[in-house]
Amino acid sequence: MRLLTFWGLISLSVLSWLPQFALASVLAIDYGNDFIKASLMKPGVPFDVLLNKDSKRKISSVVSWKRDDRLFGQDAFNLASRFPADTFSSLKLLQAAPFDAPVVSYYSKVATAEVSESERKTVSLKRSDGTEWEVEELVAMQFAYIKHLAELVANEKVVDVIVTVPPYYSQFERDAVADAIEVAGLRTLALINDGTAVAVNYAMTRTFATPEYHIIYDAGASAVVATVSSFTTAADPKTGAKGTHIAVAGVGYDRHTGGIEFDRRVREILVEAFNAKHHKDIRQDKRGMAKLWREAQRVKAILSANTEVVTNIESLAWDIDFKTKTTRQQFEAACEDLKVDFTKPIDDALASAGLTLDNITSVILTGGSTRMPMIQAALKEKVGLDKIATNVNADEAAVLGAALHGASLSRQFKTKPIKVTDIYVHDIQVSYFAAASSANARPRSITTTIFPAGSKVGTKKVLTFKRKEDFTLFLDYKKEIAPGFPTRMLEVELGGVTEAIANLTERGAVDPVVKATLTLSESGFVSVSDAFAYGEIKDESISGKLKGLFGGGSSSDEITTESADNTPPRDSSTDSESSSTSASSSSSSSAAAAKETKPAAPVENKIPLSIDVKFTTIPPMTVNQKKKSRSRLRAIDAEESAKTRREEARNTFESYLYRLRDLLEDEHSDTPFKKCSQTKERREIADKLQESFTWLNERGELAETSQFLDKRIALETLERPIIHRYQEIEAFPQALNNSQMWNWSTRLFLQEARQNLTAEIAADLPSKWTKEELDGLEKTLREHESWLGEWVEKQKSVKPNEDPVIETTEMKARAKVLENHLQKLYRRKVPKAVKKPKTTTTTSTAAEEPLETGSPDGESGSEDAPEGFGDEGSSENQIPLQEEGDGEREHDEL
Repeated sequence: MRLLTFWGLISLSVLSWLPQFALASVLAIDYGNDFIKASLMKPGVPFDVLLNKDSKRKISSVVSWKRDDRLFGQDAFNLASRFPADTFSSLKLLQAAPFDAPVVSYYSKVATAEVSESERKTVSLKRSDGTEWEVEELVAMQFAYIKHLAELVANEKVVDVIVTVPPYYSQFERDAVADAIEVAGLRTLALINDGTAVAVNYAMTRTFATPEYHIIYDAGASAVVATVSSFTTAADPKTGAKGTHIAVAGVGYDRHTGGIEFDRRVREILVEAFNAKHHKDIRQDKRGMAKLWREAQRVKAILSANTEVVTNIESLAWDIDFKTKTTRQQFEAACEDLKVDFTKPIDDALASAGLTLDNITSVILTGGSTRMPMIQAALKEKVGLDKIATNVNADEAAVLGAALHGASLSRQFKTKPIKVTDIYVHDIQVSYFAAASSANARPRSITTTIFPAGSKVGTKKVLTFKRKEDFTLFLDYKKEIAPGFPTRMLEVELGGVTEAIANLTERGAVDPVVKATLTLSESGFVSVSDAFAYGEIKDESISGKLKGLFGGGSSSDEITTESADNTPPRDSSTDSESSSTSASSSSSSSAAAAKETKPAAPVENKIPLSIDVKFTTIPPMTVNQKKKSRSRLRAIDAEESAKTRREEARNTFESYLYRLRDLLEDEHSDTPFKKCSQTKERREIADKLQESFTWLNERGELAETSQFLDKRIALETLERPIIHRYQEIEAFPQALNNSQMWNWSTRLFLQEARQNLTAEIAADLPSKWTKEELDGLEKTLREHESWLGEWVEKQKSVKPNEDPVIETTEMKARAKVLENHLQKLYRRKVPKAVKKPKTTTTTSTAAEEPLETGSPDGESGSEDAPEGFGDEGSSENQIPLQEEGDGEREHDEL
């Protein structure tokens, strides 16, 4: 029922310029610290969560290697206890993290993988064989795996993707996600905040008669986030259609409290129990710690429903079996200090939104950790039981909402009208050095908050500078976004200012300035999207003079807010493109002057400036780095594909050998294989079979795919004559019956056709066939009957283990010749009869009786002729056409 409800919300419409077969798909990925959920939007595919190869609705966020075999999902998670150094999980913690950040040290406490510093000063993870992978590359592998699953369902290439991210993600972390998407061979349609995606999912099947405020409370594995969203239903002013408007009003978060911290504390309980009981430090054994991490996740899940759970692990470490009991009281006591962190995000979100709990309709729970009794108890105490809502799927709401939002961004789909307005949670400021007042003056730094926390995404700010030389803009976070992360995002150097200002001055521009456009994109990326030198040419017209009188420019730098388009997340190009937009014309300050003369629009001019972006702290991957990473991933994919083909060839060859062996060793002598084979052939196959088994056991591990194929072809060549005989024996009765059927059908046709031909000749009627054509068909029939009779008799004397003297393919071909000849005559249409005119006699009465030249009324005789005379529709007074030889008789009567 859920699928029908969701699917009913979505009607697919194709752009007029797209062919039907070119429908695009949109992939949505909810990338979590523990699990990945994905959904595919494609015409004809039910709107639901993607399943993995094991039909699971969520996939573990783990990539692992078993020697040379790479695994994903639960298979990779299960390998952690056997190959702890080659299993990589909880990668979300490390996205764009500086190598010296506290989160990297924390990661080493919860994971067994070895970390190292990358060339970008971020984190790489090292395999046991020494191979290093950057976090973006490992995440890209997981995205590529999801892409593969989606393409199996879509039956076409999947390119566009929308990915959920936490709202507190910085520019650096969003860049890391975008880089991973690109390395995976996908294209970023958008990044959407987790809480916003859940809000879209919540609004999918609902309308709101009055405005409502809801808190999306997301307790996931890596953080706790509260998002205050307003829901209203209003008519579109352009179309008049009613739609839902979702506006994010406030966000609160704690990026250090989440399910992974609970898992760590449960594992600490188990570690202490083992160390106390066996007097050894289990922390020194990576495999043992990996086993305990997996057990800690199980214990945490069970304690959500039970008050105690028993742990029993065989050979945990040093061949020691470990058994202990953990109670919910122990677990909650270990997490007592976190209780205040459960509800603090709600207070922060309400404060940023300027609301209180009285304004909130409900608190919608999502995220796996909301199932924990201690979190539920804290929430009930904070907001009250009546406000707690569990009316969305805690695991899948985000990915389904993201998929619907992604479909609305793609022009391939027409969806339920849901407008989304999101906000950015960090203060962003821009700094620059003021123009020097003198040569020896000390440069003065000016800092302005350009996008304060709570700014709507998808907006632009235009900065105006009174500058004559090149200068640099510094974009920073006002506060530290996370421990160890830098505040400086990027530096943007605006070049070509001196030349542009001089050029405008020569043209007569008055006080030319520099304008720079800063964009906060829908996906939360900050950039300098445009920069140009601007000057207005002097206008001597009345309107121009009035404008100069009343519209004097400012002498200081200015900031103007504009609406931004849904720009791509990040442009890899560092040079700005020239802008072709023209400034709007100025309005006249005098209505009388405007009536006297209609002034021309003032001539304005602007010259684009170069934009050179520098990443001085945590740089995103460069184009060359992404190409290199993509090549590494493709090489692994190609190697795995070759390995898969080799394994398939080996398995197929091995199963073929066992099948042949079973046929040879079957004790029954009446099997089809033995009936159709000769002793010499079976001996040759047995010898070759023994040789193949020996080769497989001795060299099978090192053999190439082509060798397996060659060995199988050699055996199939020996077996093929036996199979052919059996197939011919099976097909012969049907082929013979088919041939005899056409013989019988042809004889019936000839008998009836000759009778019809004789009757038609006697009646002087046209015939469908000539005698020569029927004789030709009969000749074909006699030849077929003669050949069939001769060779069928020969075939009767052939034994089952001998090659047939007559092939069923030849029988079918000869029968086809007869069939075509018969069908050619049978389908012929009857020719139309040629009607011959009869001989007529004109009887004149002129000599006996003169014709009357007029009627008594004085009218002509033709007007007084009997009705129907000479009328084509009348059968009277007309000589009938000769028909069927009766013309002479009628002529005699006349």
